[in-house]
Amino acid sequence: MKKIDIKLIYRNDRFLRGGDHTPFVNSGFTAVRLTDYYENYDHQHQDLRTENNKKYGDLMEFMDFDYLKTNTAVNVAVLANLAKATPQPGNVLMDVKELSNSTKLSWEKPASGKVKGYYILIRETDSSVWTKKIFTTETSYNVPLSKDNFLFAVQSISASGNESLPVIPKVSR
Repeated sequence: MKKIDIKLIYRNDRFLRGGDHTPFVNSGFTAVRLTDYYENYDHQHQDLRTENNKKYGDLMEFMDFDYLKTNTAVNVAVLANLAKATPQPGNVLMDVKELSNSTKLSWEKPASGKVKGYYILIRETDSSVWTKKIFTTETSYNVPLSKDNFLFAVQSISASGNESLPVIPKVSR
């Protein structure tokens, strides 16, 4: 199997072209776009044609089947992991009623599935990735960090350790 590096790109789509995920995002669904990092524009977004003995277009002879196999395996693994996860916690809230250097979070158990506990995800406001997580079995937690300096999310954890998608808290006044 071919080596594959996975990189998160924090942009909905590439410029001047769209992806199959866009209608889902526009309708409020979580969606991801999976593409080759180094696209070959001679073989994508082109009408089939030959110019100066050079072929253009999305033709089978230009397909990298080892890459397709590896990419498919990654997709199947991600989907299987998401399918094993417990549903997300509900009604995730961040209390902003008072000035404080700590942050009160609360949430509801998922409507279905067995939950072992929850992760509270934490990152500084200038970070694009979660840098810390706190485990709890409770449905509320007072994080000893300021809501002004950190972003938070909550995940459900299944009995087998699979994590739900994170839920960003809504503001509770």
